[in-house]
Amino acid sequence: MTDEDDRIRLARTGEGSESAFNQLLDEHQAALRSFLRNLLGNDADADDVAQETFLAAWTMARSFAGHAAVRTWLFAIAWRQAKMAQRGWGRQRRRDRAYAEFRETHGPLEPPPDDGAAIREALAGLPLDQRAAIVLCLGCGMTHTEAAESLGAPVGTIKSHIARGRARLQEALGDD
Repeated sequence: MTDEDDRIRLARTGEGSESAFNQLLDEHQAALRSFLRNLLGNDADADDVAQETFLAAWTMARSFAGHAAVRTWLFAIAWRQAKMAQRGWGRQRRRDRAYAEFRETHGPLEPPPDDGAAIREALAGLPLDQRAAIVLCLGCGMTHTEAAESLGAPVGTIKSHIARGRARLQEALGDD
């Protein structure tokens, strides 16, 4: 296959052609997965990142500007996806360590049965933008930057939503 063939297939992919996309996958999948396996050192993680790469390539096919070979473009996507995955795995390992240390000193967390309902009710009383910021950062473990990207808002706005939302939640739950 030549890069010109790849460019034609990518253009057809951008128009929604699954068969053109499958041909691109057939051509580049083995090399891309090999790159990711060597980079990440783990077949399962490499396969997960490869899937994310191909999903991103499918959704971004129309935006291909042609400044690089299609193969180079795919590997650039894979590199970005691998870096994002590594950051996520690092955050998860830190959260897991912190939780394990907390459990060692405090024992298992077992809130009273009605706490979940009270929290859900208090969350429901927040404006939607504050609720989204609270749930993403405090509930899903996202950073302020990640939440800002997800919600399409500036980081400062997310921080403000969290501060205001947290204050309203503490007031609603009677925490001082």
